[in-house]
Amino acid sequence: MSRALVLCLALAATLTLAWFAAPAAPAFAEDEPAAEPEDTTPLRHTVVTIEGKKQPLKAYRGKAILIVNTASRCGYTKHYKGLQELYERYSKRGLVVLGFPCNQFGGQEPGSEAEIKAFCEQTFAVKFSLFAKVEVLPGEGQAPLFKSLTSEGPEATRGKVKWNFEKFLLDPSGKVIARWRSGTEPTDPKLVAAIEAALPPAEKE
Repeated sequence: MSRALVLCLALAATLTLAWFAAPAAPAFAEDEPAAEPEDTTPLRHTVVTIEGKKQPLKAYRGKAILIVNTASRCGYTKHYKGLQELYERYSKRGLVVLGFPCNQFGGQEPGSEAEIKAFCEQTFAVKFSLFAKVEVLPGEGQAPLFKSLTSEGPEATRGKVKWNFEKFLLDPSGKVIARWRSGTEPTDPKLVAAIEAALPPAEKE
């Protein structure tokens, strides 16, 4: 047998072994885990509770959310009573009420967080969530949450906050769906109807 033939046979044998030893290629490429869509709702923000703890708003996703800028010495302070009534009536059906004290309107929220909390609990038996004082008006100090609430939602809900106790309603996905100015009582039939329509489906009666 010629030397050239021997070399050819050896090369053929080597290639055959390599082909069998090579791992089989997958029939299709494995899908990469889908990236979570970026949250563009107000729930992307983290706020601070009235006790000073950080609270990611995304924890409230899946609930109907009523956000209110509050004050303890305002003509509308009585709205705390109606807000508490809403919370008691609908909290088990998926409503959360979030109160954000603000001292930008007439200096009507001058107290400390501890004083605000004590006032709300002792005067109106407030059980819904309260948060640290914030600024709601446009400017460097504006809380990111209120910047989102007043500039990123539907056109009808946009615009700067004009006074204490304005109310923003978010649906369970976190989108702003309605807004009421200070003069609207928490128990106004239209506001109540909007809350009932926004409640999580599984928790509607």
